[in-house]
Amino acid sequence: MNVNCIAIDDEPLALEIIKDYCSKVVFLNLLKTFDNAIESIEYIRSNKIDLIFLDIQMEELSGIQLLNALKNKPYIIFTTAYERYAIQGFELDVVDYMLKPISFERFIKGVNKVCERMQLDAGDPKPDNAKAKPAEPSFFFVKTETRMERIENNDVLYVEGMGDYWRIVTKTRRIMTLMNARKLEEVLREPQFCRVHKSFFIALDKIESIERNRIKISDQYIPVSETYHKAFFDLVERKKLA
Repeated sequence: MNVNCIAIDDEPLALEIIKDYCSKVVFLNLLKTFDNAIESIEYIRSNKIDLIFLDIQMEELSGIQLLNALKNKPYIIFTTAYERYAIQGFELDVVDYMLKPISFERFIKGVNKVCERMQLDAGDPKPDNAKAKPAEPSFFFVKTETRMERIENNDVLYVEGMGDYWRIVTKTRRIMTLMNARKLEEVLREPQFCRVHKSFFIALDKIESIERNRIKISDQYIPVSETYHKAFFDLVERKKLA
């Protein structure tokens, strides 16, 4: 798979970094870079572009304004120094949202998401009367104090209720957020997650062991309550090999 891409950013150093990173990825074909969003419009309309690395805050025309102006939108990865546009980016269906300074490892993660989306979109066509199942998002946002925190689904170990708050425990951090349980259930769904107690959601693939009505994840023992006992052990039974 070859991915034709351009980069738009009013910071010369940011463009140089994207150019360097693209040169190291064999399937990325960086066609052109722009330091002005307005100058990119005609090029985007006249050329086959699969992916745009797009800065948000630029003079004259912002990345979000450019995206809204495009009729046929390529896949978009926002590259920005500002967290506050994350929710808006999610609503605009961008593939990824990378915060500067962008490491090469983070860059690779983003372009791999683009490849996965392209392969999914290029799958077998559905009959006209069939509804395509939307791809499950690989991350979600929670509010902590005055900012929105992005959390990758695969990083979550478990979530613990603490009064009116929930503590989200990941591989590297613990995040407190005020959210009702129903909203959390919409995000932490099967087959990746399961609720096992009024106060606990768990990531099924992070379970280390199950002993009677206790689950061990990392150094935490999590109880399975009577209310969620059957649903949880039915899931476990379906995953048993013997």
